[in-house]
Amino acid sequence: MSTQQKNEITQFGYELIRDHVLSSILGKNEEDILYWCGKDLARKFPLYGLDEAVAFFKEAGWGDLTIDKVSACEAFCSLTGDPEILKFDQRCFRLEAGFLAQHQQQCCGFLTECYEEKKPKQSIVKFHIKWDLKDKVEG
Repeated sequence: MSTQQKNEITQFGYELIRDHVLSSILGKNEEDILYWCGKDLARKFPLYGLDEAVAFFKEAGWGDLTIDKVSACEAFCSLTGDPEILKFDQRCFRLEAGFLAQHQQQCCGFLTECYEEKKPKQSIVKFHIKWDLKDKVEG
């Protein structure tokens, strides 16, 4: 079996779980639960800067993350990739949003949230990561 065939099988298995099994189990709470699961993943796989999230997304098969803009209290990122794999028109991207929110919170030390905007016709998801400089978190 070639490496490409193994990757396709792995991707198929991932899609089965991500796009069918999880949505069946989580039901109407899918988006909220995936967001909190993303935050939990960021705690288990800590990174040291937003730049490291780019490599993490690639390795996890989540797509190609680019950092578009960073300011004192917010960052903007874009997620692109193969539309056949990422299914921009069907998939929820709250897992990735939760991961980015928790990762940035750990790095900056301030309460952080992340909101995503799907643009399926452009095969892109825009993430807006925002942290509150008045709300320091402990730990």
